[in-house]
Amino acid sequence: MKNFMTRGVQTGIKAFFLSSVLGVSAALLPALAQPAMADSVAMGGEDSLMGYWLSQDHDGVFKIEKCGETVCGRLIGLRYDGTDVPKGHDGKTECNLLMLTDFRPLKDEKNKWEGNILDPDSGHKYDARIWSPQSGVLKLRGYLGLPIFGETQTWTRYSGPPMGPVCKMP
Repeated sequence: MKNFMTRGVQTGIKAFFLSSVLGVSAALLPALAQPAMADSVAMGGEDSLMGYWLSQDHDGVFKIEKCGETVCGRLIGLRYDGTDVPKGHDGKTECNLLMLTDFRPLKDEKNKWEGNILDPDSGHKYDARIWSPQSGVLKLRGYLGLPIFGETQTWTRYSGPPMGPVCKMP
């Protein structure tokens, strides 16, 4: 598997799912994607979840926002070479791809939210939880079935310049 930075978010997302959802050891993977989300959860409200979040490897930016009764997130910034925007399994661009869906507060675990994350390489959705242990930090745990069968990643609040054309990170 090529380095996450050279193939863009799609390779990293694939590594994330192999590692966290399927339980493949991170030591066997050359790179991992780093999805995780919001700062709201530490405060107990969804408002701190909203905004822009930089993935752990600094190669993707997600916009977290309210989507009806739930919270969702789109991939709005990608680090890639050239002009070809990375594409998902269906051949469609990953630019503005809705990857985090249906996040709702957990009733039994205060300040954690549960929803789904999309693997753009396969089109499969997996369970995920998000929470914020401190301001400006978002944790995301992707898993299959039970949270114990997953891995947690850390995102930080993005405050850099706007994305370039076709979601290219500056």
